Amino acid sequence: MFCPKCGTENPDGAQFCASCGNSAGAAIIERDAVPAAAAAAPGTTQVVNVQMQGMVQKNGLGTAGFVLALIGVFTSWVPVLGWVVWLLGAVLSVIGVFRVPRGLAIAGTVLSFIDLILLLAVVSACSAVGVGAASLMG
Repeated sequence: MFCPKCGTENPDGAQFCASCGNSAGAAIIERDAVPAAAAAAPGTTQVVNVQMQGMVQKNGLGTAGFVLALIGVFTSWVPVLGWVVWLLGAVLSVIGVFRVPRGLAIAGTVLSFIDLILLLAVVSACSAVGVGAASLMG
């Protein structure tokens, strides 16, 4: 039996390829399973299409960064909680941008920058209120 990924010959009944570790469930091609017409014609090349179930790639850090950035947008008015959630969302999203798939990581990064603008607005509003209150008191 031969691995369709790397072409290494593996023992019959192998669950994984000995060379690359590819799961051999339904993907191992038996060299003897050649149709009679192709086997009878010497010098011909046979193309074997093996359809494997595609592995879904996940980006856990990018997803977590997106979720935290989204929560950070709604909690940005809470002084400490909003800042911590924003920082975690920003860091995880930026790390997630370097992994595949990037969709939610990019969205989380954009949301983090929007949240940063909101946080700066809240901090400046709080400081303006504090300066105004201090000037009224004395």
